[in-house]
Amino acid sequence: MEYKIQKLYDQVNQAIIRCRGVYSMWAKNNNVSYNRMLVLYTIREFGFCTQKQICDSYLLPRQTVNHVISEMKKDGILVTDPEKSTGKEKALVLTPEGERYSEKLLYSLSRMEERAAKRLGEDKIRRMTELFMEYDQILEEALEETDDEE
Repeated sequence: MEYKIQKLYDQVNQAIIRCRGVYSMWAKNNNVSYNRMLVLYTIREFGFCTQKQICDSYLLPRQTVNHVISEMKKDGILVTDPEKSTGKEKALVLTPEGERYSEKLLYSLSRMEERAAKRLGEDKIRRMTELFMEYDQILEEALEETDDEE
């Protein structure tokens, strides 16, 4: 691979890792695990979620997500909703206590994201999102391809 291109990939990967690190630091500063934050984030986005949805969205191991879900159920903030469940996939929803907990917690996260968005601007965020979604798709396809050069 050409050095210039490799350098760009290094910078992209560093930016992605650092961005994830900021979310990890936020989670730590708010006394919540990064993975619990992802579950809450997903439920906020869709109203409910399944374990598979979380695993697929964030490429997390099933065992990791199962552990987080079990903890959240034990803490009384998450329950299974049979009405929203399909087949073996159990829909997870927040309890009233979980909704209060999530709202308070994610409000702080939203404020951080809003401050960043204000500085970056809506147009750049839109372009960045489109490019990252496209890059993610192409990268996943490249992962599936065999390397014919070997």
